Amino acid sequence: MSGTEDEALDPDVYVEAVLQIAEQVPPGHVVSYGQVAAALERGGPRQVGKVMATYGAAVPWWRVIRADGTLPEHLRGRAREHYLEEGTPLRSRLDQEVRVDMRAAAYEVHGTVGPL
Repeated sequence: MSGTEDEALDPDVYVEAVLQIAEQVPPGHVVSYGQVAAALERGGPRQVGKVMATYGAAVPWWRVIRADGTLPEHLRGRAREHYLEEGTPLRSRLDQEVRVDMRAAAYEVHGTVGPL
């Protein structure tokens, strides 16, 4: 293993990197928690979700969502307002609330921050 893989990541650096990606997602587009983690080559969807839940209020948090196109239930109403305002492509299923159409709204994170 390389020294980089063995070293613990500074939590503040990880938080800033996650938030930087959230800020770069353009209106009307989204990325999944897993996409953010993959772009950073650190952590996973849960770690990114925790960062967004704890520190994401100052960034467009509604643009970083679950891979199924949803956010936690308590955020869905507020997020929907943002999605409608930004023209984010949405899907509706009979058995669930409206969700983001992940294919149509996809934003590819590449080279924006780089691996940590």
